[in-house]
Amino acid sequence: MLKVNDLNVYYGAIHALHGVSFEVNQGEIVTLIGANGAGKSTTLKTISGQMRSKTGSIEFMGEKLDGLAPYKIARIGIAQVPEGRKIFQQLTVEENLDIGGYTQEPDQVKAAVEDVFKRFPRLKERRKQVAGTLSGGEQQMLAIGRALMGRPKLMMLDEPSMGLAPKLVDQIFDIIRELNRSGVTILLVEQNALMALRLASRGYVLETGRVAIADASENLLKNDRVKRAYLGG
Repeated sequence: MLKVNDLNVYYGAIHALHGVSFEVNQGEIVTLIGANGAGKSTTLKTISGQMRSKTGSIEFMGEKLDGLAPYKIARIGIAQVPEGRKIFQQLTVEENLDIGGYTQEPDQVKAAVEDVFKRFPRLKERRKQVAGTLSGGEQQMLAIGRALMGRPKLMMLDEPSMGLAPKLVDQIFDIIRELNRSGVTILLVEQNALMALRLASRGYVLETGRVAIADASENLLKNDRVKRAYLGG
């Protein structure tokens, strides 16, 4: 479904990604783990068109993404839930969702909103509430709901558990699991490596902008290097 090949990305003179390559198959949950500054978020931003790679290629469902504007990438079925949620704080829940539906025809937006409300009843209860007054967990649900408005084939989530209480983290991971069961392929960036690897079928470990290890999640959970660096073991 998604094939990423030899990405080299720079922030000015800083070489952030060094030949990053990986793939995500349809129906999978794949996770990228690594320390802060390892290049995880940069990888997602490059896939979604916010950053440009000096080399390599990105292919989605057989279509080259290289050089496409972010809105065009969204329209072919890739949605990103950004780090820190980045909802529109001064707008209502419903207005945030309407903005997320910009890739859809107007008559499809209402149906998409109702689909989000069926998945997140709490958002329906707060549909007229200003988004900035929601709890952290509710804001994360809204960020995911906004991404769902475009009916994506692939959803990329960047640190969805950040700043949430443990009980809410469990709830958000349950939501991600259910999204995947409903047919959405997931690419997950997550600092909570243990939960991410328990959720995903495969994982890639990024270290200083390079893919250091790639393996099935069950093997990464047993890998001594991964355990020492990311699993507290």
